[in-house]
Amino acid sequence: MSESERPVRVLIVDDSALVRELLTGILSSDPAIEVAGVAPDPLIAREKIKALSPDVITLDVEMPHMNGIEFLERLMRLRPMPVVMISTLTTEGADTTLRALELGAIDYVAKPTRRLSESIGSLAEEIRTKVKTAAHARVRGGAARKPAAPGPKAEAPAAASNRFTHLDVIGIGASTGGVEAIGEILAQVPADAPGIVIVQHLPGSFTGRFASRLDASLPLTVAEARDGAPILPGTVHIGRGGQDFEVRTDAAGRPICRLAEGTPGALHVPSIDRLFTSLARFGKRTAGVLLTGMGRDGAIGLKAMRDAGALTIGQDAGTSVVFGMPRAAAEAGAVSIQLPLTRIAQAMLDQSSSE
Repeated sequence: MSESERPVRVLIVDDSALVRELLTGILSSDPAIEVAGVAPDPLIAREKIKALSPDVITLDVEMPHMNGIEFLERLMRLRPMPVVMISTLTTEGADTTLRALELGAIDYVAKPTRRLSESIGSLAEEIRTKVKTAAHARVRGGAARKPAAPGPKAEAPAAASNRFTHLDVIGIGASTGGVEAIGEILAQVPADAPGIVIVQHLPGSFTGRFASRLDASLPLTVAEARDGAPILPGTVHIGRGGQDFEVRTDAAGRPICRLAEGTPGALHVPSIDRLFTSLARFGKRTAGVLLTGMGRDGAIGLKAMRDAGALTIGQDAGTSVVFGMPRAAAEAGAVSIQLPLTRIAQAMLDQSSSE
């Protein structure tokens, strides 16, 4: 059997015997997945990782001896591997989930808090899909990544600085792996850069906390998008989960945030495609960046931006956790340049200050 044909081998790490049993049943029902082992705490998990060499770990947060976040931080430093967080805290504590994603966890699933044995079945397909996706994801190892120490908050100027006068707004879209990627890009962006609008696929209970965490660690002003909010230099607006997000203009022709009801039946709300399509009206006065993620969201909108004369950047395969969205955009002819994550911020800034 070839490497691509063999089942994904999973180690389940959870202190609840019931959860271990339920997850074993859910994952084992898929012939493409093999449960290699289970562990009730991180100490036993550490030994089983050495003995079993699983492809993916599912990891709880609240466990004896060492919590899941501390274990994840050590794992990513010493033996990076794909991790899917599965815990009730991923719903109740958005900060906990976001910290796990910042540390390098591929994705997360929120366990039901009531009648677990009856309700977890509704998440079965999501769990199996995310585990299989994680097995093929690129894990960014190394020391735990912490937000950069913030400098003094700069007040956003009423008009663009002399350095960055050639773009009105920059759009960024991301999904799986995007929390970490967005943080890395924004850490390189100065406080007088053009306004930035972002769609990161997250639920509505998470996007506000995501914005707050970035705002606390950056000189930029980062907030969850509000309807009618002006998009000024030095500001970052993150679309709220569950509401579509577009960029329009006010009576004076200046860019503002516009929130709308999500399109019925849409796979993702907010939609990267919808944000990028709204940016296409700005032509060469905007730039679009499509980062790591599964699926095709963003490809259509990025193509509209490129056709309108905008610079369009796709993250490359080598640095994407999941190359699905940037690949789809490249195949659609939507990408002007494909770059590694470390070079994207500078490319945006160069365009903002170019003639």
